[in-house]
Amino acid sequence: MQNKVELLAPAGNLEKLKIALNYGADAVYGSTSTFSLRIRSGKEFDMDSYAEGIRYAHSLDKKVYATVNSFPFNSQVKLYENHIAKIAELKPDALIVSSPGVVKIAAKIAPDIPIHLSTQANVMNAMDAEVYYDLGVKRIIVAREISLKDCEAIKNHLPDLELEVFVHGSMCFAYSGRCLVSALQTGRVPNRGSCANDCRFPYEIYAHNPESGTTFRLDEEEGIGTYIMNAKDMNMASHVDEILKSGVIDSLKIEGRTKSPYYAGVVTKAYRHAIDDYYANDFDEKRYQRELNTTQNRGFTDAYLTSRPFDKNDTQAHNFSIQFGTHQVVGLVSEDGLTWKCKDKTCLGDSVEIVLPLGTDIDLVDNDIGRVDEVNGQYWLTFKKLVTKDGKELECVHSGNVNDIMLPTKLAGYTILRRKIAESLEKKGLTKESTPMNQENK
Repeated sequence: MQNKVELLAPAGNLEKLKIALNYGADAVYGSTSTFSLRIRSGKEFDMDSYAEGIRYAHSLDKKVYATVNSFPFNSQVKLYENHIAKIAELKPDALIVSSPGVVKIAAKIAPDIPIHLSTQANVMNAMDAEVYYDLGVKRIIVAREISLKDCEAIKNHLPDLELEVFVHGSMCFAYSGRCLVSALQTGRVPNRGSCANDCRFPYEIYAHNPESGTTFRLDEEEGIGTYIMNAKDMNMASHVDEILKSGVIDSLKIEGRTKSPYYAGVVTKAYRHAIDDYYANDFDEKRYQRELNTTQNRGFTDAYLTSRPFDKNDTQAHNFSIQFGTHQVVGLVSEDGLTWKCKDKTCLGDSVEIVLPLGTDIDLVDNDIGRVDEVNGQYWLTFKKLVTKDGKELECVHSGNVNDIMLPTKLAGYTILRRKIAESLEKKGLTKESTPMNQENK
């Protein structure tokens, strides 16, 4: 019998690492910015906070995979060796690397730490997989463009090789990391970890006549849009049963180290439920999609794992670069569960939905500060008082307010408070159509 598949979530910083683990991840991936493909998120970790994250995960009997997955220049090889040695001292559960040379370096410097091959290596067949397996790679994070049938072929050929697939998050316009548009326009090199996401921009197309020196702007057909390289976000939640039924995938990976704490929690929890429900013979894709649609996204596609690229015609979002989800985060509860910080304007009398970390409980209370109710399986918090930790009472609290606001009862650490996006916009005197995001989306 196949072991239960692993759920792997992004850890852009220490807080998001803890949130992902508390919302159901078996393992997380991330690291400091050095030689990582997410320089911006990596800067939120230093060696001390990263070490704390590893200790925290291990205390829960969960894992942390260290990303060292950019491609080195000749001048950086010694720096790579030093960095891998420092990371190895923290005892992560694997090193994620991208190139054969770094595989050899990692195997030499940290022989006791498993090596995972990044999706940047673009492995799509058993022949290439065998080369890396022979070099000592324990797991391959296959290319996003691979099919499930090709994963089956690799597993049949190399049954001891672990396979990891992306199931959710941003898609690259090119083979992962192989696009040079960012390097051309801004000098920010994608496979060095500093992609500027130029594919997400709107573009205008021109025709130039070199003989006359005349340039004409070409107008696109109305309704087609000018986000001509903007890939939709991957969403494979409806196919989790099919993936697990194949028996050849060892880990399901969520993209998103630079995304919000809300994304880290809600997306992880949705896939946790999908996996657990499959093993319990209670799989229902509508449950997971409802939650995933609460997050901001570029539109969703089920990408290529169950369909060949040339069979797909819904992978690009030409009319917009990002769109609202169905919900807005109101607040995030502190780790000790006693207070919360505001992320969206909240006033006396407001009721917000409570999203709990996995496997946690809540007390229904009614006191001077607020009331917690259960309605059709969902929990709601109504504010009677907005009191800061130092006793100051407020009529409203606004996004960006750094005060810790008291709760009427202790909640699980990192509980999320949210409301529907329409209600959030109404409180700001806006409509969905009038916001800058949606003006852009038209």
